[in-house]
Amino acid sequence: MRILIAGLGAIGQRHARNLRTICGDDLELLAYRRRGLRHVVTDRLAKDDSLDVEAALGIRAFARLDDALALQPDAVFICTPSSQHLELALRSVRAGAHLFIEKPLSHSLDGVRELAHEVRKRGRVVLVASQWRFHPCVRALRELVLSGALGRLNEATFDYAEFLPDWHPYEDYRTSYAAREVLGGGVVLTQIHDYDLACWLFGAPATVRASGGRLSTLEIDVEDTVDAVLEGGTCPVRVRQTFAERAARRVITVRGDAATATADLLAARVAVEPPLAPMQSFPDYQRNSMFLDEVAHFMHCLTLNAASAVPLSDGVLALRTALAVKRSLQTGHTVDVG
Repeated sequence: MRILIAGLGAIGQRHARNLRTICGDDLELLAYRRRGLRHVVTDRLAKDDSLDVEAALGIRAFARLDDALALQPDAVFICTPSSQHLELALRSVRAGAHLFIEKPLSHSLDGVRELAHEVRKRGRVVLVASQWRFHPCVRALRELVLSGALGRLNEATFDYAEFLPDWHPYEDYRTSYAAREVLGGGVVLTQIHDYDLACWLFGAPATVRASGGRLSTLEIDVEDTVDAVLEGGTCPVRVRQTFAERAARRVITVRGDAATATADLLAARVAVEPPLAPMQSFPDYQRNSMFLDEVAHFMHCLTLNAASAVPLSDGVLALRTALAVKRSLQTGHTVDVG
């Protein structure tokens, strides 16, 4: 198996390590690199200057994408800043590769229809990264929702908080893609996980309305805080996100007329009140496990030439929803998702 990783920052290096774990000696790793930084970023997001990333991961690097694609990789992992995803995806699929595309699919809808056409024409497997779908607490919560155990749903809330300077401590947050509009940054697109999970758990929204914007003193040119309401799925969904809070938080609460379920993803536990069942807790769960499971699933899909659990259409829906939230922030109006 020959895999090309486009972009060798923190997430590209994580996927490279996990691919090595899953595939072992049967894997040939290539990389397309623009910046060519040499340091290793560890699983704990620490910078290790004592190691050379290409040597440490056993990667053959290329400065030109065409040179790497000429070796006909089986799949391309697209791990560059969001604004570069679509161009790389189109070039890769036209070269015959399957696609693993980091979230978000892109920073706009330009080129999305063309990519979908190329994928269908060539019968390629696509997975749009959404590692939180593989977290055991999200899986447990989805089972509660789909089983009807919570009764008739009346509201769901996603509550995410993080301090952007602490997000990738190995780099200056002001230069990261999350902080820059031109690279597809902002809390909405960078943390599109919440919109993907909202659609996966509660169906596609018809409209969104949002407030917030750049409310902190962070040195960024994108929104850092949003409070959005998604309407039109199985219940109203509220998504609250901020890059400007020092206490990290990622909690999903689902309220029904029979019970309320709360999934604390950072603590790895799910509680239901009244207690219909014992609290589910995963105290030894390692964060990298969901990335491992995600990549293992993709590799399994390649072997069977089967559709992934997060196909291109799901990535498009999450992107449409997130972009509608951004438009609502800009206009102050309710926006159709489309």
